[in-house]
Order: sequence, then C-alpha cells, then structure tokens
Amino acid sequence: MIYFDHNATTPLSPAARDAWVQASAQFIGNPSSPHRLGARADAALTNAREQLAALLGCHALDLVWTSGATESNNTAIHHFARTLAAREELWISAIEHPCLRESARFHFGKRLRLIPVTRDGVIDLAWLKKQLAKKSPGALSVMAANNETGVLQPWRETLALCRERGIPFLCDAAQWLGKLPASGLGDCDFVSGCAHKFGGPKGVGFLKCPARGRVHPLLLGGPQEEGRRAGTESVAAVLAMLAALAERTAQLTPDTLAVRLRLRTNFETLLREKVPGVQIIGAGADRLWNTVSAVMPDADCRVRWVVKLDKAGFAVSTGSACSSGKEEPSHVLAAMGGPASEAARALRFSSGPETTAAEWSALADAAADVAASIVPGGRKTQSR
Repeated sequence: MIYFDHNATTPLSPAARDAWVQASAQFIGNPSSPHRLGARADAALTNAREQLAALLGCHALDLVWTSGATESNNTAIHHFARTLAAREELWISAIEHPCLRESARFHFGKRLRLIPVTRDGVIDLAWLKKQLAKKSPGALSVMAANNETGVLQPWRETLALCRERGIPFLCDAAQWLGKLPASGLGDCDFVSGCAHKFGGPKGVGFLKCPARGRVHPLLLGGPQEEGRRAGTESVAAVLAMLAALAERTAQLTPDTLAVRLRLRTNFETLLREKVPGVQIIGAGADRLWNTVSAVMPDADCRVRWVVKLDKAGFAVSTGSACSSGKEEPSHVLAAMGGPASEAARALRFSSGPETTAAEWSALADAAADVAASIVPGGRKTQSR
C-alpha cells in the first residue's frame, strides 16, 4: 500500500521511535514528583520546551504541552470565551479545521464571524482590512495552511493587522509545521500544533501562549504546565515529537523544498493528462508541496473513488460522502464557492518527505485506471 494521506496522520519516524523508546526507559518518573527521578523527567521537558521555543521564535515558558491540536485549539477558544467582554466577537476564517470551528460555534454562537476566502481558498485580506477599519473583534484566528487544500494562508499579514489593533491572534499551524520553516510563528499570541502531522506520535501537541497574562485552562485538576493545563505530561511523547520536528526541520532547505514542489507539480500535470476533467482545487494559490486536492470526473455516486484507489493499493482521502446522509459536504470547498456536486467528488492526495517521483506517477496511473472503470467515456492509461 502506497500512503498518500499524510495530512490525516503520518507514520512514526525512526527518529521519533528511537526517542520514545529511550525516553520511556530513561525518564520513568512523574515530572511533578519531588524526587530525583521526577526532577530528571521535568528537566527533560524543560529542555524540549527550549528546543521548540528556538524553532518557533518564542520563550520556552510560553509553551504548554497538550494532547494535540484539537485540545490546543479548544483551549485557546475557551480562553477567549472566558476573557472577552460579553459583546465582543470572535472572527475566524471560513476554512478553519472543525476542531476550532466547532469550539468557536459552541462558545460564541452569534458572536462568531467568518472571514471569507477567495475562489482559490485564501482568506480575503481586502475584506478583512475593510471590516477592521469599521470594527475590531475581541480575537481573531487564521490557520497557517489548510488541511484539505494545502493552500497557504497569509498568517503573517493577518498577524500584522492584529498587532496594529491589539487583537489577540490564534494560528493553527498543524499542517505547516514540519513542511515549511516554523520561524516567526512564535510571534503569534497563540499557536497550535500536533506531533502526528510531522512524523511524531499521536496524542501529543502544544499550544504557544502569550508571554503575559493568565491563560484560562480547559483541563482542571492539577498545577501542571504552570497552571495552564492539568494532567501528567508524557515525557516520552514530547521528546519523540521534538525529535521528529527537528528531523523534518533539518530537511527544509530551499533545494529540498524545490524538489518536493516539483514532484507535486509534475503529478498534477500527469493527472490532468491521464484523467480528463480533473480540476485542481486552489490551483492559483501557493500551496503545501505535499498536498493536491482535486475534483475528480463525474461518476456514479455509489462508487467511491477512495475505495477504488484503496483496492489499487493507494491510501488517499476524501472530505465528503456522496449524499450518504452521514457526512456533510466540505465546509472548506463550500467557502471557496464550490458546488456540493464538486465536493462529493473531491479527493485529497498528501505525500510525505520520502514519497518518490515513481510513487506520484503510479498514483496518476491508478487514478486513470479507476476513471476508465467508473467514468463514462473514461480511458485506460497506456503508461504501465
């Protein structure tokens, strides 16, 4: 099976696995315990905090260990709900991840405002500037890179707008980290991330918090993480996360990024050639080098592209079901102005750093073979 679903989760990297095994044996104490074994575990967490702070460009004490980006985003939104005035609004992009979007809906209801995006899936900065000239929200959130389309968001420009007006800014960097350099993210008031998107273990992440002021914890019950998140920290998971992130960050040279982007671009060219009618979502925008979101040709809705490709030996993802009644159409594609009929045919192909040109090419061939079997007028590929 060739894996093209890295945006959902990544395989555990060898560096992360080794760090996990070593830390599990070396740091057996609870980091909150007063004895030497506890102190050693706590020191390991402190060292990891300093490593992550150096990558992000913030202070080590700004960082809180969490169970992942879902908890991190929920914590930040919970904090806003506890600290903003009763009439203040929360503005978020219309394409935020459901973990942030649903938390914002729960806590803010009618005080939630969605920032629209262009047809290419980039937040509308002109709209945002115009609205900010009239009114400022109590807080604002824009992700760094979209999980479905891979479209990069202007988080730096948005941060600058927020800075000018004193608006707290949250950036979900789950898909950015490990794929693009992290430097500068530490300037944001809040940043969320999770290990399993860049080769680390599942169940661990972080939230970068403002350097000043109290953060209202989502989880209660203990004084861990300077009172910002109760619960015993997993030293092994944190160290494995930092090992994976350090490994991925070291690979992010201009030459390497150019090669990876070229692989994605070549695949898109092949896919268009071999499967007539394919539309690349967000084609006009800067996107992650590993992500291709495509609307596939129309076919019998009972036939799932993802199932056919799975049988062909390729693990890919789809964001919506074909009117199954179990899944709603993608809110991301809807925000981009795409009709529900397109959302039902959207596939996401997301690679990893080890994905080869041959694997990208084989995926294009497989898509052509699937199209030949389920799309009226489809044709078999001749390249195999």
